[in-house]
Amino acid sequence: MPELRQFTQARAWSGPLTATVPREFVHRVAVAEILLTGWTRTAADRFTITAQWPRAHQLHVSPDRSAYEPLLVAETVRQCGALLAHAAYEVPLGHQFVLQELRVATRPEHLAVGTAPAEPVIHITVAELRRRAGRPTALRYDAVVHLGGEQVATGGIAVTWANESVYRRLRAGRTADVGALRLPRPPSPPLPADTVGRALPTDVLLSPAARPGRWRLRVDTAHPVFFDHPLDHVPGMLLLEAARQAVRAHGGEEGRAVASFHAMFHQYAELDQPVWMEVSGEGGADVQVIALQGESKVFGCRVGLAAV
Repeated sequence: MPELRQFTQARAWSGPLTATVPREFVHRVAVAEILLTGWTRTAADRFTITAQWPRAHQLHVSPDRSAYEPLLVAETVRQCGALLAHAAYEVPLGHQFVLQELRVATRPEHLAVGTAPAEPVIHITVAELRRRAGRPTALRYDAVVHLGGEQVATGGIAVTWANESVYRRLRAGRTADVGALRLPRPPSPPLPADTVGRALPTDVLLSPAARPGRWRLRVDTAHPVFFDHPLDHVPGMLLLEAARQAVRAHGGEEGRAVASFHAMFHQYAELDQPVWMEVSGEGGADVQVIALQGESKVFGCRVGLAAV
C-alpha cells in the first residue's frame, strides 16, 4: 500500500518538521496565507518568530517571481503582532484588532526569491504593552527580520483590540450584517495592470480620476487575499498596497523600487463609501500618499524608494 510506505518514511525522518501556527492566531482563514511557523520567548518582552515565504504569490512576490515585495514583509510583521497577542499575552480569540501604525523598511537587494521558499527569522521587542483592569489592551513592538543571517528589513506596529461588544458599539452597527452594505458592484474600472506593477487586473486597486495624482480606490470584497474572510471595513494591507500602486502610477518608481512604508491608520475606511487615493507630496526618496473618504483623511503613508 503506497500510503503505508509513505507514512513509514515520514516516521523515519530525523530532521525538524515544519508546520504553520494556528490560523486563528494570525487572523487568516486560508492556510496558504499563513506565513508564521513558530515562536519562542527569549526574554520578558522579547521573542523570536520563524516564518516561511512562498516562491510565488499573486501579491507578495513580484510578477516575474524574482523578488519578495515589501507588502510581504509588512504582512509578516503584522501577523507577528496577532500571534503574540494571543499566544504570549493571552488576548482572547474573537477580539477585534485595530491597526494604528505600521512601519517597514526593507533592503531590496536582499529580497531575491531563491530556489526554495525563504525562511526568515523575526526578532520582536515589545516596546509598550498597555493594560486596563489587568488585561492587555494595546501593543507596540519593533521587528528585525533576518534571512540567511543577513538583516533584510526592520519594522514596527502599534495595535489595539476590543472585545466583540465594545467593537460593535465602536462600529455603530456596521458589524451586524456585512452583506447588507450597499457595496459598489462591480468595482470601478482598473488602471492598466502594468502601470501599477501588477500582472492581473483583479489585483489593481486604483481607478482613473479626473486629475493627476488622484485615483479612486477599487475595493473588491471577493479578493481572496485582501478579503481572506468577511470584513466590515477596508483592510489595512489593501490600503498599503494601494499606496504603493499610487506611487507607481504617479511615475515615482522610475529607476527605483518601493523599499519602505510608514503608514498611519486614522479611522476606518468604510466599504460603502468612495475612497480617494492622492499623492500629496514628494521629498527626496519619499512620496506621501493619503486616502480620503468624504472630508476625512482615513490613512496616510510615506512610501520610501530605493535605486535599483
